[in-house]
Amino acid sequence: MGQRCLALYSGTSNRELAEEVAKYLGIELGEIEIRRFSDGEIYARIAKSVRGAEVYVIQSLGSKVNEYFMELLIIIDALKRASADEVTAVIPYYAYARQDRKTKSREPISAKLIANLLTVAGASRVVTMDLHAGQIQGFFDIPVDNLSALPLFTRYFQDKNLKNPVVVSPDIGGVTRARALADRLHTPLAIIYKRRPAPEVAEVEEIIGEVEGRDVIICDDIVTTGNTLFSAAKLLKLKGARDIYAAVTHGILTNDAHKKLQESEIKELVVTNTIPIPLEKRVPKLTIISIGNLLGEAIKRISNKDSLSSLFD
Repeated sequence: MGQRCLALYSGTSNRELAEEVAKYLGIELGEIEIRRFSDGEIYARIAKSVRGAEVYVIQSLGSKVNEYFMELLIIIDALKRASADEVTAVIPYYAYARQDRKTKSREPISAKLIANLLTVAGASRVVTMDLHAGQIQGFFDIPVDNLSALPLFTRYFQDKNLKNPVVVSPDIGGVTRARALADRLHTPLAIIYKRRPAPEVAEVEEIIGEVEGRDVIICDDIVTTGNTLFSAAKLLKLKGARDIYAAVTHGILTNDAHKKLQESEIKELVVTNTIPIPLEKRVPKLTIISIGNLLGEAIKRISNKDSLSSLFD
């Protein structure tokens, strides 16, 4: 039996990242026609045969979330109807992940709905980065590989001359993630206690741990409006923190978050390119590190049926 052909396709959400992955793998991105009709409907057509192929589709769900998600579903459907053997959805940023449970009556669990739709469309596997809630992997009946940006952040901050650093979790829910970074950097951990009176509204109240005279790294998975992050930085400064950094996987940065960043107490915000950040939002305090090689290596190992565990080291 001959070896299956490996093919890589990209939606329109993060073409630059897809090209980085293709370069790492030493292959060309597959040709695909994607266009919109005048009423907003999406059309996709695979240019060449994928019969029997092992296909990976890179599509992040930031910015135009619903449009990009529908585009991904249509691409997967086109590939399956073209007799692709397996279709892996590579979703660097998995949208709706914060809606992973019911907190009030009559609410949806949208993260589960996204999982159902991907599976019904024909996805054989999902590869993603730093899910907001790890239990979302259990929403699928297909394999889900949840990669981590922590090794990238670890290498980045190890190269900085930080003074007596401490890693800070911006809330109780992020302690596991922050603890993992603290362990890698061999630093203590502090925790910010906050409450949420409304969605996308957080009130920072107190810090558990010692930050006075220390360089601080706030570790989180998502920065949207930045309000929580910037409020946390302000409180840390009031408590005597020295330089304040932030390591956040997904830099959504809606509205004028980039302007607020420049005016905030944060010295540097480090994000990855899971979501493309427009040039006008790439302010001096923002640093972007690429996950292209990490995704490429993950795809290579999945294709070769090798372990992914060492990618977390």
